[in-house]
Amino acid sequence: MSALPASGRAWHLVARPHGWPKPEDFALREAPVGEPAEGRILVRNLYFSVDPYMRGRMNDQKSYVPPFQLDQPMEGGAVGEVVASSAEGFAVGDHVLHGLGWREYAEVPAAQAAKIDAAKAPLSAYLGVLGMPGLTAYAGLFEVASFKEGDAVFVSGAAGAVGSQVGQLARIKGASRVIGSAGSDEKVKKLVEEYGFDAAFNYKNGPVAEQLKQAAPDGIDVYFDNVGGDHLEAALSSFNVHGRATICGMIAQYNATEPTPAPRNLALVIGKRLRLQGMMVNDHRALQPKFVEEVSGWLASGELKFDETVVEGIDRGVDAFLGLLRGENTGKMVVSLAG
Repeated sequence: MSALPASGRAWHLVARPHGWPKPEDFALREAPVGEPAEGRILVRNLYFSVDPYMRGRMNDQKSYVPPFQLDQPMEGGAVGEVVASSAEGFAVGDHVLHGLGWREYAEVPAAQAAKIDAAKAPLSAYLGVLGMPGLTAYAGLFEVASFKEGDAVFVSGAAGAVGSQVGQLARIKGASRVIGSAGSDEKVKKLVEEYGFDAAFNYKNGPVAEQLKQAAPDGIDVYFDNVGGDHLEAALSSFNVHGRATICGMIAQYNATEPTPAPRNLALVIGKRLRLQGMMVNDHRALQPKFVEEVSGWLASGELKFDETVVEGIDRGVDAFLGLLRGENTGKMVVSLAG
């Protein structure tokens, strides 16, 4: 085994953002690297994930996940190679998925690492289509929204890691119509031509409610919400009776400094007998085996496609995260340290 490095770099949160995060809210710092303690493994990270939920962890407030601590390495999904092991069941050279991203080297408790197979899929796919975003899409559509064959489905943020998979899963399972919104004409084209959406629109080109009604003249039965705000309001207007919404994310308000207007048409929930349900992916871990089995098959057959936006180098980790918040990604945004 080659000698371990003496140190590695890690991104720290050094100030809590007010509104949009700024580069100066973060610092890339050197930290010592050593042999892992008993029951732990040392991992050289090859890819780490940047995700919208991380913006909420930068605020010092109680939530479903603890906030990032100031002047400490940030966390998030990562895949890497074991370079030293003091844990039974893990050997040098194994590839693992774990939760200590945003750094070059991570000392991970063995109980919090899962082996992954690079022969089945690219390693970065375990952060996206076969990872947390993929399970979010799968559970949110099938378990939370109770999707059934023949439903018309609307997905906001449809070119992202979660949204692009939701639309394709709905198509594969027999949706009558799949509609997506995205933030550029190029993404809209990809949704229709590559992902198989029946219709898509650029939410920047006009009122969302009007564009949705044009794209779904017969209404929608399921809405997968990654955006909130005017998208949720539009969905409420277009819902058929007994429509169901999975409220997965509200990126439209993550960086707001003032309270955002609620949908002005919430009374429609009553007459249409709508069900709006928030979701957390960790509530649906029991679906993991079925999810991996089905999605792996659809990937192998070519029925399910996925894109990644890969940013090279740990020094560009914050650039990747800020770009994600601006919608610069198509599919999953990951930072590569593999070079």
